[in-house]
Formats: sequence, C-alpha cells, structure tokens
Amino acid sequence: MSNADTAAVDRPDEEVVTYERRGTVAVVTLNRPEYRNAQNSKVTYALDAAFTRAVDDDEVKVIVLAGNGRHFCAGHDIGTPGRDVDESFERKAVIWWDHTRKQGVDRRLAREAEVYLGMCRRWREIPKPMIAMVQGACIAGGLMLAWSCDFIVAADDAFFADPVVRMGIPGVEFFAHPWVMNPRAAKEFLYTGDRFTAERARDLGMVNHVVPRAELEAETLAIAERISQMPSFGLALTKKAINQAEDLQGMRSGMDSVFGLHHAAHAHNAEVGVDSLAGMDARAMRDSNAGNGR
Repeated sequence: MSNADTAAVDRPDEEVVTYERRGTVAVVTLNRPEYRNAQNSKVTYALDAAFTRAVDDDEVKVIVLAGNGRHFCAGHDIGTPGRDVDESFERKAVIWWDHTRKQGVDRRLAREAEVYLGMCRRWREIPKPMIAMVQGACIAGGLMLAWSCDFIVAADDAFFADPVVRMGIPGVEFFAHPWVMNPRAAKEFLYTGDRFTAERARDLGMVNHVVPRAELEAETLAIAERISQMPSFGLALTKKAINQAEDLQGMRSGMDSVFGLHHAAHAHNAEVGVDSLAGMDARAMRDSNAGNGR
C-alpha cells in the first residue's frame, strides 16, 4: 500500500500484532485470526509497543485499532495453544510483583491489574485519537480494547457481548459498561449475556457509525483523515478534557470498586468450584452466547 511503513511488532515468525502507517494514520491490527484474535499477554504487550511507536511518530495524527479476519476480538485467551497466563511479563502499567511467584487472589490480581485493567487505562490516556474498527465478534476482552479507543466504527455484521456473568463474574476488568451505554442497558447487557447488534450498540451510544462490511476500512480511514486535519496538541487536550469529565462522573473510581468485585467472584469460583472461571472454557462460553442477538 502507498505510504506504508510496515514492520513486525512481535515475533517475526508469528506477528500477533501488525503495524502499518498510511500517511498520517497508524493502523494497528490484532493478528491471531485463527483464534478470532483472542488476547493473551503477548498481544497486550505487542499492542503497547505498537501504540508507543505511533505516539512517538510525529507524522502520525490518528491511530486505528483493527482485527485481522472475520472478527475484531473474541475476548481474553482462555483456551488456545498460545495461552500464556502462567508466564512472566514486563510490567509497564502498574508496579507490582511477578504474579508467577504467587498463589490465589494474589496471583490473579497481580496479573489482571497489569495486563487488562492497567493496560486499558494506559491506552485510554494515549494523547492521539484512537478509533476502533470493528467487524464480527467484539466480546468480553474485545470490548475492553474497543472501549479504550475514543470511538467505534462498526461493520453491519459486528456484534458486542459480555457473557462473563455466566462465570459468576460481574463484567470484564475494564468496567466501562455504565459509561459507554446507559446503566439500564448495561444491566440488560450483563444480566442476559446477549449479543447486541451494531445497530443496537449505536442506538445506545456505544458505537458512532455502522457501515456495510465492505466499506468499513474506507469509511474508518476517511474519518481518521478528517481528524488528521486538526492540530495534534489541540486533539490531545480535547481528549484529556473529555476523559477527565468521564472520571469526574465516577468512571475511574467505579472501575476500581468493580475490579474488587471481579476478583471476589474469581476467588468464590476457585473456592466452591473447579477453577476461577467456574469451569467455563472458550467453547462453553461461545456456545452459551450463540444466536442471542438484540
């Protein structure tokens, strides 16, 4: 492609995230299509490296987050061969000890405070506009990635769901639900675990635009190009202003309180059941949520 600056962000033999610059727009793409772009720790840190690269490039004005293949992201990796929950990682979002040396809640909280909640908060503060370009599934952990962006452009085949209440867990770690949609809709979203269509998500204010699948990339890049006409510092200050307003409405403190409930649920599952996920694997979660569109 013209004006493309492409390079590996992770392992050269298997790029879990790719980076491409198209003029003033950096396109960061999740690249595990065979697993519906499920997010493991390698993906988290590859995303962080790509976002940092885009922020450090003065020619980049806007960042687009995409997913390769049929789906944007089907959530956290809870069952692929690349699941790396037991591996150490570089800590960049929070200062905490290595989770692999710990047990129980100590272990889970240390990891999730970094690779999920902490990283999504870090990305929310990126001083350049970020657009999530979503097709197909945007489920659970995929929501967190899209919600870290400033807004969402969705294909007409996109659907959104957070089915983790089936595990007894009150929503994913980056608990933005009452802020990206209204509280009553957030309750329905979580209580039922149903898939919300792109049109329903737009009606609730979670999605900005819904476009035909074949036009998703062109429409998203056109919006990015329009934003690129604005001065970078003005965009950065505007983003900070709106983020601060959300936090004054309780978003950050709300996330902190729900993160505690999230880990109470994990601990309860581990105490009374077979594991912290209530015995649910990727297939069970997928099958339980299939076909429930609203």
